[in-house]
Amino acid sequence: MTGITCLNLRFQLRVQEHYTMKFNTKTIHGGQQHDPAYGSIMPPIYQTSTYAQSTPGGHKGYEYSRTHNPTRHALENAIASIENGNFGLAFGSGLAAIDAILKLLKPGDEVISTNDLYGGTYRLFTKIFEDFGITFHFIGMNNASNIENYINAKTKLIWVETPTNPMMNIIDVKTTAQIASKHSILLAVDNTFATPYLQRPLDLGADIVMHSVTKYLGGHSDLVMGALVVKDKALANQLYFIQNASGAICGPQESFLAIRGIKTLHVRMQRHCENGKAIAEFLAQHPKIERVYWPGFETHPNHNIAKAQMDDFGGMVSFTTKGNNDKEAIKIVENLKVFTLAESLGGIESLAGHPASMTHASIPKEEREKTGVVDSLIRLSVGIEDIDDLISDLEHAIG
Repeated sequence: MTGITCLNLRFQLRVQEHYTMKFNTKTIHGGQQHDPAYGSIMPPIYQTSTYAQSTPGGHKGYEYSRTHNPTRHALENAIASIENGNFGLAFGSGLAAIDAILKLLKPGDEVISTNDLYGGTYRLFTKIFEDFGITFHFIGMNNASNIENYINAKTKLIWVETPTNPMMNIIDVKTTAQIASKHSILLAVDNTFATPYLQRPLDLGADIVMHSVTKYLGGHSDLVMGALVVKDKALANQLYFIQNASGAICGPQESFLAIRGIKTLHVRMQRHCENGKAIAEFLAQHPKIERVYWPGFETHPNHNIAKAQMDDFGGMVSFTTKGNNDKEAIKIVENLKVFTLAESLGGIESLAGHPASMTHASIPKEEREKTGVVDSLIRLSVGIEDIDDLISDLEHAIG
């Protein structure tokens, strides 16, 4: 089976649904169809590695599950639908998805990346791909025009997180996309924090959207997965070839769980946003808190851009304690009872983390602190519990 034929098989999205179906409906029905065998509403878990053939090359569309699996196929269609893309690819983790993007590059190519980003992404860039001759420029992108200062003939990719992890900086995707297009550079956006419920980068001009599906899309802290969504068929075919050749796929069980998670994304995100706003406002008034980072504040840098490109401000909140040391911050996260001290984010339960020693420990201290990731910083993933219990928990922990 040729790559193009296989691509057409995998991605049978009804493109018109982007224009006829509202988002809340697409989370449940987008890109989906009832199972043709027995009418199952949920896609079956096809727990198989291979498929019977009637003659060599004669099969029913699936031949080997690294290449394509019906459950994963259904998930990829669902993610593409809610991102208003045409082609979706699901991977074994978010970092596997990012790895596939970087494999589009060649030695000597250059990447411009935001300087405030997930520690695992930074580690992949600097510890793996720099050794293969890729040059990375980590810059502040609060003013998108700053990007042009770093573009040259070798620049092939611009990497954006918005909101950023963990400082909640907002980057103007539309302006960045215009810059990238002018110079024929790919623009990839990590949309994990916002999710397509709040922000759809492809509609703003991005070429690739990346998700750690582990987080909000899965939503229940029970899977590890990544995904890419694109509109362009040729780009999708390149990424599909890399995925198939490298083998960084997710399994059918995880695909089923992610489909189930997506079906409640809209109702979960509404509560995440409501609770995130209440927590941010509570922390901003607390005498022991130095500063709160949440894009919904009018004083937040690029708040107006957040209002323009997002439908709400999400459930991620970061803050610093007074004193600028880790002792008070660590004491707070250790004293929390409803919030759980743990890695990750985006689940229904509230999580708290200390980025300097957890998610961003792989970034050198001096580099972390340049972007604001100081020892007194705490990052909250605000869940969907009762808001009174969450505020009471913080009150007790902060003292």
